[in-house]
Amino acid sequence: MRLDGKVALVTGGSRGIGKAIALEFAGRGADIVFNYLRNHRAARETQEEIEALGVRCLRVRAHLGDEDKISELFDEIEKQCGRLDILINNAATGVQRPALELESKHWDWTINVNAKAAWLCAVEASKLMGDGGHIVNITSEGSRRVLPLYFSVGVSKASLEAITRYLAVELAPRNISVNAVSGGYVDTGALDHFPTKEEMLEAGRNTPVGRMVTVEDIAKTVAFLCSPDAEMIRGQIIVVDGGVTLKSEG
Repeated sequence: MRLDGKVALVTGGSRGIGKAIALEFAGRGADIVFNYLRNHRAARETQEEIEALGVRCLRVRAHLGDEDKISELFDEIEKQCGRLDILINNAATGVQRPALELESKHWDWTINVNAKAAWLCAVEASKLMGDGGHIVNITSEGSRRVLPLYFSVGVSKASLEAITRYLAVELAPRNISVNAVSGGYVDTGALDHFPTKEEMLEAGRNTPVGRMVTVEDIAKTVAFLCSPDAEMIRGQIIVVDGGVTLKSEG
């Protein structure tokens, strides 16, 4: 499926899963917009990789926990691109602490970026999707399974999945599809923040398929959800984990 002439925003698109999604869409001909926060080098390198595929790329420094920065991001998209066809809410953050040790500021930080920003970005994106479009939210199995030290992120991802369902219904009359992709354990830099990283990687390798899920696996599923073939998939959480969650832990 080609995406020539389309414009896709991938939040947090400079690294990891977001970068893989941005490159997947760029390889299909879409112009790419992504935001980043601190890592200027990674953002520049990602922009260069995207542009090497022959498409336009706009990188914008924007903290999605700040409503004003979200507005500025979409103002820049409208100014530079004039439209938006695809929104991938990939940006995520979190504090790795048990619920009993979490502080209110940690909760607010995580919820604001992982859930509230996705809602606000969807609202702004819908204004630029005059011909319809697609929104895909990136979630995780921690929304349904209790993982060590994952309280704030897990709760925020559960909220994101509820947002997915509600927006899928509300935006359908505007010809905007909304779905989510939930990945299994994927070896990205994000795992470096988990004290249980090695255990998570071992669990990720132990799939019925015999290998870990890759960022490319996630990216290709996201691309499918933005294709005409997925027209009647609405408000669904598509799990891409190699079947690992099907196995009994007993």
